[in-house]
Amino acid sequence: MVLARLLLGKVLCTRINGVISSGMIIETEAYNGVLDKASHSYGGRRTRRTEVMYQAGGVAYVYLCYGIHSLFNVITSVKNDPKAILVRAIAPMEGISIMEKRRGMPVTSKSFTDGPGKVSLALGINLNHNGIRLDGNSIWLEDRGLVVEENDLLITPRIGIDYAGEDAGLQYRFLFRQPS
Repeated sequence: MVLARLLLGKVLCTRINGVISSGMIIETEAYNGVLDKASHSYGGRRTRRTEVMYQAGGVAYVYLCYGIHSLFNVITSVKNDPKAILVRAIAPMEGISIMEKRRGMPVTSKSFTDGPGKVSLALGINLNHNGIRLDGNSIWLEDRGLVVEENDLLITPRIGIDYAGEDAGLQYRFLFRQPS
């Protein structure tokens, strides 16, 4: 859970077809591997889709949700300990015009990158990026020195995981309440 909080304020960057786009991470959700009923790896599930979760941290886990949305996660633990962090929202930074083209709307739209599928679409992330290392030149994270203070942080239960029973109430969602 610590890493999900620490990712807030970091910058998620992509270089797709030679074009760089980026956004500051402002919302994340943690998934606690085999112990977490909301995790794809709960109970030690190992499928073709989840196998990437069992790699050592620092790789992308991108999966399809509802058959249409590519969702981007960061694998965060050691090999065979399948913990992940879903990037739920970003504040766009570089490559605004390409992000607007990918999203088909202006960056000023309230809902431009306020959901995990919207984040992936804006940044050009898709299933082809599943399993890639995040220290390469197509997707990477940057620390630009922003520290999210405790009074700018909101911690809540995760969204849309009612199927997880009591684990649905875990306080694993982290939001950076940016100053206006």
